Amino acid sequence: MSGSRTAAEPQPQILIAPATGRRTSPAAALGAAVIGFFVITLDALIVSVALPSMGDDLGGGITGLQWVVDGYTLMLAALLLSAGAISDRIGARQAFGAGLALFLVASAACGFAPTLPVLVAARLVQGAGAAVMMPATLAIIREAYPDAADRTRALALWAVGGSVGAAAGPLLGGALTVLSWRWIFFINVPVGAVALLLLARVARSPRRPVPFDRTGQITAVLTMGGLTYALIEGGEYGFDRPEVLAALAVAAVSLVVFLLGQARGAHPMMPLDLFRSRPVALSLVAGFALNIGFYGLVFVLSLYFQDLRGLSAMATGVAFLPMTLVTAGGAFVSAAIIRRAGARVTMVAGQFVMAGGLLLVCLLPLSTPAWAVALLLVPVGIGGSLAVPAMTGLMLESVAPERAGLAGGVLNTFRQFGGALAVAVFGALIADRATFLHGLRVGLVSAAVLLVATAVLGLRRQPRH
Repeated sequence: MSGSRTAAEPQPQILIAPATGRRTSPAAALGAAVIGFFVITLDALIVSVALPSMGDDLGGGITGLQWVVDGYTLMLAALLLSAGAISDRIGARQAFGAGLALFLVASAACGFAPTLPVLVAARLVQGAGAAVMMPATLAIIREAYPDAADRTRALALWAVGGSVGAAAGPLLGGALTVLSWRWIFFINVPVGAVALLLLARVARSPRRPVPFDRTGQITAVLTMGGLTYALIEGGEYGFDRPEVLAALAVAAVSLVVFLLGQARGAHPMMPLDLFRSRPVALSLVAGFALNIGFYGLVFVLSLYFQDLRGLSAMATGVAFLPMTLVTAGGAFVSAAIIRRAGARVTMVAGQFVMAGGLLLVCLLPLSTPAWAVALLLVPVGIGGSLAVPAMTGLMLESVAPERAGLAGGVLNTFRQFGGALAVAVFGALIADRATFLHGLRVGLVSAAVLLVATAVLGLRRQPRH
């Protein structure tokens, strides 16, 4: 079965060593996977704080800055659906190495980019490398740890790597921008080199003849790319422009072809029967809404702190620190809460808390001290740290074990695409600097309303059969 393997699958995998007889070092496999997941999540958020510096250096306006963020997130979202199949076809260790190498080359290209179009193109390639890496990080852990208990502990450390990457993104971005915004990309090279050295101690992975949904992958890219392009360019130049209307038409037609292919294809990468499960559907819409709120908030507040409040990039990164620390630390507490209250209740509670945090921020007057704004971001982090593990657990509990990887891939695709759309929509709302604050508030209120609406859906109990 095709589909992304971006969530832990409970069934053990048999490690097949290569003909040379070399065996995998479990610690090396885990170290490479943790570093890989760390840089993937880091690069989704590290650029936001550096956007004003990039704009000053390369120009391009708000539209170009949106593409710097969305180029990465869009490719990550669009390719995740089939990245798991690619990992199985060429082997997890080989896929991870190829994806990481592509990611590092693209990171260096980002750092040396002489113009904004070159930077955006390199970000697209960087996102493609990250998409190939993501499911492979989990697959090499499964192969290196055949014992279920050992694998559970390894996966917990893997999750910590992602949480630390997300928490470190804004702060590290601000600190490196003090030197130059280019260092937020250069830093990936030595970190990734360590992962490649560790990967050299991991045996080659077996290949599996899994099908690949080419039509689904092409139409998924066209659908997401067309819609994102239309929102970004339309917000800046108007939605009546021919190229914007053409992009919307391409997105609509591609979506129809994609859905028909998933309904009728022999090996769909996103089987539509997944959506018949109400817990699965709730998890997907919750993940989509949460990333709209989180990514949209980080994007607009990075510009707000620096352009309207006059903070430096470093001070802006520090302003995000309370929220990101709570986000990372809350993941450890959420497991106990989920065990006591249940995944659905915890997910809904997290959505409501994040929505409340967004509303608090949008109601603040411009004269509010920056430190007070930073503290009021904490509910957003608390809500995310509660909802994300809960929605993932709810999703995986609601599908058969052999479909866990596929379900995780679909969930991460919804989440990453939500983040890409957030940057596109929020950027359109603040494109006119004269109405920046109004656009910021409209965006945050809209995200909060979406979170509340999806949370209300989760309050309804599933009928008993």
